[in-house]
Amino acid sequence: MSIQPKSYNRGKRILRIKKRISQNQIHPRIVVYRSNKHIYAQIINDKEHKTLLGISDTSLKGKEKLKPIELARELGKTLGEKAKEVNISNIVFDRRGYKYHGRVKALAEGIRESGLIF
Repeated sequence: MSIQPKSYNRGKRILRIKKRISQNQIHPRIVVYRSNKHIYAQIINDKEHKTLLGISDTSLKGKEKLKPIELARELGKTLGEKAKEVNISNIVFDRRGYKYHGRVKALAEGIRESGLIF
């Protein structure tokens, strides 16, 4: 019995989540990428295969002193406000195989606090 690497298992989770999400292509989806130092989020329209908005925690000016979870929450609030400017109110959250925990959860809560529905 061979042991699969972590990246292989995460790839399987990504496909499983995306299959469930892609059945609902009415709303754009928010895609999360989390590295060891930073967190990134994009709003993608799957019908037209275009990125509508993209933001990262490096683009938040004056917030560098916050802890990572607080920074992710601020990132979610900022992304939600920018989405409202582009007339996006409903979205689908794609966590890309990461656990709904820590920075990913804080990002989602920040998006909800800004008024987006998912």
